[in-house]
Amino acid sequence: MTILLTGGAGFIGSTLTPCLLTQGHTVLIVDNFNDSYDPALKRQNMLALRRFSNWRLYEGDIRNQPLLDQIFRANAVDVVVHLAGLAGVRPSLLNPAAYYDHNLNGTSVLLDAMRTANVDRLVFASSSSVYGERTRGSFRETDRTDEPMSPYALSKRAAELLCHQHYRLYGLNAYCLRLFTVYGPRQRPDMAISRFIHQLHTDQPLTLYGDGRSQRDYTYVDDVVGGIVRAIERVDGFDYINLGGASPISLIGLVRLLEGLTNRRATIDWLPDQPGDVPYTHADIQKARHLLDYQPATDLITGLGEMVRQYEQTNACAGVLA
Repeated sequence: MTILLTGGAGFIGSTLTPCLLTQGHTVLIVDNFNDSYDPALKRQNMLALRRFSNWRLYEGDIRNQPLLDQIFRANAVDVVVHLAGLAGVRPSLLNPAAYYDHNLNGTSVLLDAMRTANVDRLVFASSSSVYGERTRGSFRETDRTDEPMSPYALSKRAAELLCHQHYRLYGLNAYCLRLFTVYGPRQRPDMAISRFIHQLHTDQPLTLYGDGRSQRDYTYVDDVVGGIVRAIERVDGFDYINLGGASPISLIGLVRLLEGLTNRRATIDWLPDQPGDVPYTHADIQKARHLLDYQPATDLITGLGEMVRQYEQTNACAGVLA
């Protein structure tokens, strides 16, 4: 297959691409290398692709309709995997208009270009944030999603609805994958686990919001990639599908695991809860098991250990760690 991958230089995209290339697919990457975090890290992610030949990078923005039209005219695209967009709950509170522009308008431009090119298969990376504020129970795809807690969550839910509209009006086959806090090597440096590992190794205090009892369902990136690959192969009709680890842990519990893996003790700065943050996430993955044969294979302690090892190896080579 020929797969158009938006946001392919980012954390998940750069992990997904080698998997697709190894399987013999052709991957067309669209990425604008924006400065939501250091673009040099995204360019570094691309270095792993040099051993492959069946890929091409289009450096540009998905809001650029002429660019997308050019890509679709030049390539017989079979399926689009849409990972591009602005991420993060807290940054979205500071600049909500940018999130609506990139995540909703960008998706709209992409879908219109797909319709013009008669490309009718889409896998869209949505977010568990669409479920809003919950305090217990597992999150099912049939649960309410009409009270998003942040501009980021709202932009993702609106993009899902836009995909559904194209399904009803134009016959788009689309799976909206609701991802639950993806972690692993190459994770964005602004995300909690990456920050905590760096702060532990450099003897900086960890900033924790609330009382440490908030819980997150963490999902290892290789498990998410496996789910995306099977969604590419099987997308038919329209559906929302959770991809999670299905095993929440408290914030303070996460810190204690990282202390053990790094053999360091954290100094913690406690601050009040942040607006937009939700206290709890927990994926029900029954639908993913049924439709995608999805089963998370990497437990949290193993996945965190991989992140710690990567950090220590990278920084030892750079002469940062003694």
